[in-house]
Amino acid sequence: MGREIGTVGVVGLGTMGAGIAEVMARNGLRVRAVEIDAAALNRGRAHVAHSTRRAVAKGKLTTDGAAALLDRIRYTVDLSELVDCDLVVEAIPERLELKRELFKRLDGICSAETIFATNTSSLSVTEISVATSRPARVVGLHFFNPAPVMRLVEVVRTVVTDPGVLADVEALAARLGKSPVTIGDKEGFIANALLFGYLNHAASMYEARYATREDVDAAMRLGCGLPMGPLALLDLIGLDTAYEILDTMYKQSRNRLHAPAPIFKQMKTAGLLGRKTGRGFFTYEQADVPAVVPDALTPPPGQRTEGARSVSRIAVVGSGTMANGIAEVMAKAGYATVQIARSEEKAQASRARIARSLGRAAERGKLTAEEREAALARLTSSGTLGDAADCDLVVEAVAEDLGVKVALFKDLDALCKPGAVLATTTSSLPVIECAMATGRPRDVVGIHFFNPAPVMKLVEVVRTVATGEDVLATAHEVCARLGKHAVDCGDRAGFIVNALLFPYLNDAVRMLEAHYATADGIDTAMKLGCGYPMGPFELLDVVGLDVALAIERALYLEFREPGFAPAPLLEHLVTAGYLGRKTGRGFRDHES
Repeated sequence: MGREIGTVGVVGLGTMGAGIAEVMARNGLRVRAVEIDAAALNRGRAHVAHSTRRAVAKGKLTTDGAAALLDRIRYTVDLSELVDCDLVVEAIPERLELKRELFKRLDGICSAETIFATNTSSLSVTEISVATSRPARVVGLHFFNPAPVMRLVEVVRTVVTDPGVLADVEALAARLGKSPVTIGDKEGFIANALLFGYLNHAASMYEARYATREDVDAAMRLGCGLPMGPLALLDLIGLDTAYEILDTMYKQSRNRLHAPAPIFKQMKTAGLLGRKTGRGFFTYEQADVPAVVPDALTPPPGQRTEGARSVSRIAVVGSGTMANGIAEVMAKAGYATVQIARSEEKAQASRARIARSLGRAAERGKLTAEEREAALARLTSSGTLGDAADCDLVVEAVAEDLGVKVALFKDLDALCKPGAVLATTTSSLPVIECAMATGRPRDVVGIHFFNPAPVMKLVEVVRTVATGEDVLATAHEVCARLGKHAVDCGDRAGFIVNALLFPYLNDAVRMLEAHYATADGIDTAMKLGCGYPMGPFELLDVVGLDVALAIERALYLEFREPGFAPAPLLEHLVTAGYLGRKTGRGFRDHES
């Protein structure tokens, strides 16, 4: 039989420690809350009181429930009052020497049966545990901020953790209404190991001036459905905290993807720590206030569309899902649109699919019957490439094969009128290769829509070294008229979204491959701990493992970064034909 935990000590009452104390008390446990001095203790007490009042105001807690919660917490500056606790959780600053010293002191105060838990997010639980005479009774209990709200708890076992202790802590986490994921003692555990590699990459991308801070964040929010962009999230976490976590992870893993980008140290030294100081990657109304205000780096409105060429007629070349979606979006936005397929039969089949899509939109109230008919009237379907000759903008959406695209751009160069903008929707191929297949490389640009094009707001506008400023402006002007949010980036593998997304997915596969955690555990950690709409393995099975492998190979070949090399497990699954939902099996089995 497991031991039921009834009294819990919480040492450290900052935001996280106060949240942990509140969670424990809310679920009927007696809490001994300890801080270093009276001033810190009062701040912690105020944290708990404020959070509890907010829960009452939102209807999450009754007035009587709040009073009972507060009565269960006893505040003290004396560690000796933890003598009768069944469990002690530390939430003090993220410094190994402080945590080891605390546990050494607790070891001499608490009974031999007391379990010690560290809330560390990046330090070695093993190194902390050996400061005590009871390393078998020490675990990691990593809550996520804000602790009363976030459901994920990472339960971290060391190589010597007693199985009974682990079971007791897992049972407690479930009693608290959390979803525990049990893992080994590895740098960053699950969520931070995957999250901070991605955040570090985003900071490096911004530091290299590949894309603006606004574009990096918008791309990941709109392209991946993430609750926050990476740079805004770093500002929330604190750039000093992010630096320390990455530095600790790098010292343990020696993985270059965890080596903090130089910009972190520079901003930390300058005191630009994020929201808590009022300025980080973004500038805030005041310290600890989430409202972002314009600063010297904020782009002026309308700047990107200045000097745009006039566009009234557009050709979309292709008849697949993406081409159909783009043609539909163009026609709905009021452009005279010609969709060109390889044959008249394919063109008419695409038209029928677009008509059905518009019909469904009308049924859902997204547009009126008159708007549906007007959009169809603006759409011409053709099997002849020559019908692109008089268009102001030609968008290719053919197969993702460089040879096919280059041949098409050669033909378009010969057919299209001078001044026409030629655009590729490639998601991974070099736009410059398409541009140099023509005699007008300054007129060629990437316009990468996301699938499904009628729904997804993001478009990546990709400039090559040869793209004219007026051509870029034209692409942004068209996107604005389509109601899309265009972000600007250079011509390199992955652009913004795929360059940040797929290394994170690859890291998740490597974590699974190393048997550190299960696919379910990793997916749960990223959904509950980071608010992602899908876990990495759910997403990979939807995208297609073959597609993911192709993108990861392109990233590796472009950047030659060892950490970008596709995980062998991914390659093996693709070789076996396990490609995800489309074949019925990928990282999971799917019903046909």
